[in-house]
Amino acid sequence: MRHKVAGRQLSRNTAHRKALRRNMAASLFQHGAIRTTVPKAKELKPFVERIITIARTGTLHARRRVISLMGDRLMADSKEEILDKTVIQKLFDDIAPRYAERPGGYTRIIRLSDHRIGDAAPTCLLQLVEEKSAEEQQPASRSRRRRLAAKRKQQAQAAQEQQAAAAQNAKQPETPAQSQETEPEGEKKE
Repeated sequence: MRHKVAGRQLSRNTAHRKALRRNMAASLFQHGAIRTTVPKAKELKPFVERIITIARTGTLHARRRVISLMGDRLMADSKEEILDKTVIQKLFDDIAPRYAERPGGYTRIIRLSDHRIGDAAPTCLLQLVEEKSAEEQQPASRSRRRRLAAKRKQQAQAAQEQQAAAAQNAKQPETPAQSQETEPEGEKKE
């Protein structure tokens, strides 16, 4: 019986599984999305999310922990030219700051309709979720209750500002020209 045995074997021994997980994670960080089988993607997703969570702190200790978990390698572009950055540098400089305010859920699995040739294994796309900036995000349609609450709040703020302005005007001392205008005509001093 295999009670409480977590993870998938993926028909590999421990060292091969570890190497597979590290290489797939590095490819995901380098390219932003990878195409793989569904069981491999499900096995890789928690590993990648844990690494991004560690990298969000941005400390030297976090960098060393991530390197110990997945190693480091150089990146190459589409023309096979080696780039200046390594995968860990890209993770800490570009990817982790993007998810600084996001509480988890950095990846998504999108199942594809086609199957792998040879064994007809179901394939999927594992990709990093793109964070939209505040300007790009469209405001979600709010319920009537929330719209009315926001309107009441604005009205209350406007009323408070008017009261503050009235109190400010009441505190200001009157000038002699204003005091003569406000006194009744029978009581004028000559």
